[in-house]
Amino acid sequence: MLELTPDRRLTGGLRLLAHKSESTTEPILRGLVPPELILPLHQHGGNPAVPIVDVGREVAKGETVAAAGDMPSAAVHASSSGRVRAIEERLVPTGSRLRRSLCIVIETDGEDRRAAPSEPLGWPESATARIERIAEGGLAGLGGAVFPTAAKLAAVAGRCKALIVNGAECEPYISCDDMLMREAPEEIVAGALLMCDLVGAPVCILVIERDKPRAIEAIGAAARAAGDPRLRLAEVPTIYPAGGERQLVELLTAEEVPSGEFPSAIGYVCQNVGTAFALHRLATRGEPLTSRIVTITGQGVARPRNVEAPIGAPIGWLIEQCGGYRPDVARLIHGGSMMGYALPSDDLPITKATSCIVAAGPGEVRQSFEEWACIRCGDCASACPARLQPQELLVAAGAGDFARLEALGLDDCIECGCCDVVCPSHIVLTERFRAAKRAHAAHVRRLELSAESEERYRRRERRIEDAESRARAAQEALKAKLRADEAARREAIEAAVERARRRKSRNV
Repeated sequence: MLELTPDRRLTGGLRLLAHKSESTTEPILRGLVPPELILPLHQHGGNPAVPIVDVGREVAKGETVAAAGDMPSAAVHASSSGRVRAIEERLVPTGSRLRRSLCIVIETDGEDRRAAPSEPLGWPESATARIERIAEGGLAGLGGAVFPTAAKLAAVAGRCKALIVNGAECEPYISCDDMLMREAPEEIVAGALLMCDLVGAPVCILVIERDKPRAIEAIGAAARAAGDPRLRLAEVPTIYPAGGERQLVELLTAEEVPSGEFPSAIGYVCQNVGTAFALHRLATRGEPLTSRIVTITGQGVARPRNVEAPIGAPIGWLIEQCGGYRPDVARLIHGGSMMGYALPSDDLPITKATSCIVAAGPGEVRQSFEEWACIRCGDCASACPARLQPQELLVAAGAGDFARLEALGLDDCIECGCCDVVCPSHIVLTERFRAAKRAHAAHVRRLELSAESEERYRRRERRIEDAESRARAAQEALKAKLRADEAARREAIEAAVERARRRKSRNV
């Protein structure tokens, strides 16, 4: 195993005060079975899953309750045994916002009965069968983007220059990857090698930030024990947002991911360490993705720690397992303090996108949302890891100038929140950019619908013209036929007259 020390620096970014020690004093809490599971069918990127169970159906842990929809998609499985109580639309947290999604609600029976492993057991030989197994297992990227893993790996299979396994957990409060690397390093390394085989990557880079010495030690020992020459261990600086996949690719390879593209466009693929762990479980035990490690932290929770949370577990119930709320809890945040967002209540479920829940105390949240005018100091541009001009984006977003937003590279904004932190005018830039992205997506959709409507109108006009043309042709053909018939009739009459005339002349 070769240990790498990148000498390049991350563009922009911030050195932030970490709050990871609070949640890493105890081992991961496992074996949790909530009284209710709320399983959204659209908790990953791409298209929603399709329910295949009815209300009243008894299900076992790991049983597929919703099959993958049109690709890219991922299946959804019961996280514990019980009975399907409802299939209804609910508000659920996703990677970057709340959204409404159809959910399968399961009342658990406390037995946590596991379904029989899918047949045949073991890891398939062919790459196609492995990709299908991953899609059926419901795997999605657990780093936050939750793009279906099968589609992400298939996109770069056969042309991958390097697989990057991301343990660079740069959000100040999130420690779920750190704890997983400490407690399950062998499974993570084995899962990474399975991914390597699948995409044909000649190199697998295990990336960890330097503020995680125990994780570095554990992963390093597991990689050395594996003895695979493809493995590399890279320690990267603790600068937020070094864990972003575009930033990691540039930091490790000096290659820049083109605007509007993914790393696969230049032959790289990034997968979270949690995804590698989940893939190993699927390949060796036949277990689909029914749980993930979640950091429950903040001054507003009694015992901050990491838990192995069943997908669909209510957030409030998980906080009870961590000692409950402290009296001065001020806000509940889904995700980290930088890229997360406030939740309206704690009866929302954990999804595949949930890496952290921050029950923030008064000293951890912004008390005032008063903003001043932009003074064009340029601090936001200096901190932006995507080399954008946030102050220009702010003006274009305010004007609803979508063409300008597109030209300025709005889609390249990774919503890291660095510009918010450094803005002396306290302007909530990231939320404006999220809203602008949604508005831009709606604008693009309206243009698409307009184009589709125009095309339908043109097809209708062409159909009418074709029908009129065919009618005119039929009329002309009928007239020609009538003219021909009339000529034939006249010829017949003239012939009869001529015959009569000849008979008369002979009789005379």
